[in-house]
Amino acid sequence: MSHAWMPHSPCGDGCLGVASDRAAVARIALRGVGLIGVALTLPLLPVAAVLPRRRRAVLHRGYARAALRALGVRLHVDDEREPQVSDGRGRLVVAGHVSWLDVLVLGAVVPGQFVARGDLLQWPFLGSVAHRMGVVPIDRDRLRELSGVVDEVAERLRTGQRMVAFPEGTTWCGRATGRLRPALFQAAIDADALIEPVELRYLGVDGSVETGVCFVGDQTLLQSLRRTVGLRQVEARVRLAPHQEPGSDRRELAARCEDLVHGSARDTREAEAILARTVSDAVPAGR
Repeated sequence: MSHAWMPHSPCGDGCLGVASDRAAVARIALRGVGLIGVALTLPLLPVAAVLPRRRRAVLHRGYARAALRALGVRLHVDDEREPQVSDGRGRLVVAGHVSWLDVLVLGAVVPGQFVARGDLLQWPFLGSVAHRMGVVPIDRDRLRELSGVVDEVAERLRTGQRMVAFPEGTTWCGRATGRLRPALFQAAIDADALIEPVELRYLGVDGSVETGVCFVGDQTLLQSLRRTVGLRQVEARVRLAPHQEPGSDRRELAARCEDLVHGSARDTREAEAILARTVSDAVPAGR
């Protein structure tokens, strides 16, 4: 049963737009073959469990990048982080949530163990990938279990692991964004872990936000997958913001990271609003 604090997004099927810029049939078929190839290698992932952490991260990163190539998604990364220091501290990666693609994109750039919606483990293909990558499931319907999830994330952070979370709690279309909920940030405070804010955007052929990849509304996973594979071009643009110290106030920490995670999207919306006002002011009265 849902509760008053249940994450909610107003984004729906209307955000998807018309997918007119489609890939050629031959390219779509080639992507399908590539996805089958990636799926067939899925049983190799359990091998990562016996590897040292660094080599395990390399394997997960390579697997995620192969899946993105099969889907036809290009990856562009801007790294603004300071040089890595081997201090043994855990890392909490936080990003906005647009699509199931987010798991693959972040896995290709900052591989770690994910905190994700519990039903993800039941999804075909991605559920198996998530399970083998040590996902911490979170049931958004059961608020009382949230403290247990925070404790588990904090415990893993204390061991120096990298955890990846989507604090919005639900998916948005990419043009609109949600607030970062502060609960999971408490885990970083408790474990004195560094936070790695990540800005993630999906762009189309013309460089504008591509909402065709968003997983919102009534579409199923299969429908979303088919839609994504059919797009002519998608670029996942990732900006790795500077590390943030946890501090002692989870709400302040969430707000600080929110500015870094959603900065470009908000700048774009403000620019569009200014342009719209300018055009409106320039139109003579009576037109």
